[in-house]
Amino acid sequence: MTSSVSQARARRRDRRVYLRSHPLLFGLLAATRGRPVRRLGRTLLVHGPEAYREALTRLPLDRTAAGTTGAAARAALRDGGAGAGGVLFDQEGAGHRADRRNLAGSLGSAGVEDLRSLWRPLLVRRLAPLGRGGEVDLVDLARELSGSVVCALLGSGADPRAVAEAAAAAAAAAVRSHLPGPRRPRAEAAAARAADRLRLLLGASDGALPAMVAVAAVNTTVAALPRAVAWCADAGLWGQAADENLRPVLADELLRVTAASPLLPRVAAADGAVGGCPVRGGDRLLLVARHAAGAHRRDPDALRPAGPAVDRLVFGAGPHACPGARTARAQLADVLDTLAPYRPVVTRARVDRGAALPGWRVLTVRAGTRGGGA
Repeated sequence: MTSSVSQARARRRDRRVYLRSHPLLFGLLAATRGRPVRRLGRTLLVHGPEAYREALTRLPLDRTAAGTTGAAARAALRDGGAGAGGVLFDQEGAGHRADRRNLAGSLGSAGVEDLRSLWRPLLVRRLAPLGRGGEVDLVDLARELSGSVVCALLGSGADPRAVAEAAAAAAAAAVRSHLPGPRRPRAEAAAARAADRLRLLLGASDGALPAMVAVAAVNTTVAALPRAVAWCADAGLWGQAADENLRPVLADELLRVTAASPLLPRVAAADGAVGGCPVRGGDRLLLVARHAAGAHRRDPDALRPAGPAVDRLVFGAGPHACPGARTARAQLADVLDTLAPYRPVVTRARVDRGAALPGWRVLTVRAGTRGGGA
């Protein structure tokens, strides 16, 4: 059993990625989470799990409105400035279904097994220094891992590290260009240049979708994986990680509490209601995935998991749920499996203040004792 003291230590460390990257925003979200839905002018803060699910599955959403994920992706990844075809995040109907079907083959059960044959040897090689008393930076590992997966998915011969760096830069530039407040001079142009560099590196000639896949896969992996490992180390969960039956459940639990995409900005396309609160077309919704999944109040524990109805909320809900969820869960489970014999401890952690998603810039571990918690 892991102790409440260990879990509290893990939670304190993980909160740093929010408080040092977007302290005002997450302070506001924490202050308003007492109600499932809270209205502030034309903005609704959606915290409750049912209201969150309702907003994603029953309320018509404008996926191209300013300030949404779709708008940021469309602006940064537009195809030659035309935006033709959309970029999955902003699509509806037949176009959205077709692109998801194209991804399904690569990200389904058979596709994930193919990817595992790629990343398992990489994990063994990159984590081997732990067995010699050395240290490993999990952020650097996550970059190479995510870049390798992207190159395999897209059939690209580019250098995986270069792809990861370009995808991170494109996402960070896109977020900066769409933050609320005064317009930032040349921010959108900088985002477009970053996206162009990524597409050139990938050799993508068939629209924005390959670059979108790269941006989504790299940034969520680099945000989630090191945070999950740090929490596992701080909370003494290596016993659960070493158990082949508990490991997949622990991976789900760690993804739930770290919530790589903690906030989903959306805009209502028509009148409706969320959590009993009336919504008008054009209202802005801030869907707080980490609160809907109970990340702020329920610690990860494979022996007492939240269950799929809750932990899967960090991947969204409905037809726009993240198509890479299966891959993310399998990838983290394999990372935990490879790390478990070393019982790593965190030796250095530095927040990445400029990343698109809350995460670490450096997260270094070394092998610990074998008597860690269960």
